[in-house]
Amino acid sequence: MTTVAAALDRLSTTAETRPVSRLAAAFASAGFELALVGGPVRDAFLGRELTDLDFTTDARPDDILRIITPISTARWDIGRAFGTIGAKIDGEQVEITTYRADAYDGETRKPEVVFGDSLEADLGRRDFTVNAMALRLPERVLVDPTGGLDDLLAGRLRTAAAAEVSFADDPLRMMRAARFTSTLGFRLDPEAAEAMTALADRIGNISAERVRDELVKLLSADSPRAGLETLVDSGIADLVLPELPGLKLTVDGEHRHKDVYEHSITVLEQAIDLERSRASLGPGPDIVVRIAALLHDIGKPSTRRFEGRGVVTFHHHDVVGAKMARKRLRALRFDNDTIARVSLLIELHQRFFGYTEGGWTDSAVRRYVRDAGEELERLHILTRADVTTRNRRKADRLGFAYDDLEQRIAELAEREEMEAVRPDLTGEDIMRILDLPPGPDVGRAYRFLLELRLDEGPLGAEEAEKRLRHWWETVVAG
Repeated sequence: MTTVAAALDRLSTTAETRPVSRLAAAFASAGFELALVGGPVRDAFLGRELTDLDFTTDARPDDILRIITPISTARWDIGRAFGTIGAKIDGEQVEITTYRADAYDGETRKPEVVFGDSLEADLGRRDFTVNAMALRLPERVLVDPTGGLDDLLAGRLRTAAAAEVSFADDPLRMMRAARFTSTLGFRLDPEAAEAMTALADRIGNISAERVRDELVKLLSADSPRAGLETLVDSGIADLVLPELPGLKLTVDGEHRHKDVYEHSITVLEQAIDLERSRASLGPGPDIVVRIAALLHDIGKPSTRRFEGRGVVTFHHHDVVGAKMARKRLRALRFDNDTIARVSLLIELHQRFFGYTEGGWTDSAVRRYVRDAGEELERLHILTRADVTTRNRRKADRLGFAYDDLEQRIAELAEREEMEAVRPDLTGEDIMRILDLPPGPDVGRAYRFLLELRLDEGPLGAEEAEKRLRHWWETVVAG
């Protein structure tokens, strides 16, 4: 958090930049108001980087286009129906939106778009007070009709209008509230928290795609815990991600100091730390590994069994959890690639723990790599993050074991180029050697050679042909 004076200086400096000053001058010359609004103003006080520049005005969309055309190199009006025009001015991308005074009928999901004439009224219809501040241009006067600056300084997240009215108008704001508790680190105002609980069922009026997008934004936060707990405590998670609160019903026999719900959020936090430290998945949050970490144990409630003497088991919760994750992610309209990757990670997340029970052969290590495929690095992260025991000796033992497994994978990869494990013979080779047409028999032969490759490593073409002919003559043809 920066000081008020420093924040106003940052905003003033932003107003002096060529794109903003040109924009402000153009609107003033045309007789219209203009203000920098929302996120950039809020972020100036938080000491965060100012990225997207959003403006609001009393000018209508046609007027906005007329004003910005002479000073911009590109324009787009995809949001024209909602009063938003985008442009590129001196290399800076900006969006300008007409003041809004939307009306909601309480039944439909979308508001009737109504343009307004007052900046203060426009700010009053926004979601939260900290997002309802503006800097009038070119005067550089801070406009804060809802007390956003006081809330920002207090670290408080409060709706700009009465919470029940605001959330009833746009139920997705409840999910944004949860997200902002994580991304901004603010505590939720009690009135807002009560309204979220009372109106949780209204989230059913929101499309799965919009819910999905908010979940992704929340999981992209540096620390999503607060937002996830807000969704669970309010009852919203019961509707959008019921598998998460469902974990609270299960006491994990292995991790007796916490329930599976707490364990899963801890795994997510540790996965995020590993994601940053390993830096092998590219820049930015890795949503696949984060979803997999959060949902990796959702199969436990339905597979819990009491074996006597206080022993609790969750046999096959990995396979069951993978199926449940596929179903939930489909319902949330995730793309097929994300669904496949997440479900594979969940299905494989227990595989490593057999490594500590006895030495794996090279063949077992090859199969681990083959089964993980492109998700191997994510599987490394998930498996390491899944160790949340408070028993330091046990944690160290598991950590050292996984270090050893990764070392063996690296050594085998160097020797055998495991990243492209294939039989020593191609499908065309098989058809030529066995005089076969394309068909199921070629597939059987290929799988036989692949198993040989995994079990024994590279054989060479000559030895592979010898083994293939023997297998065909004794097992198939014979």
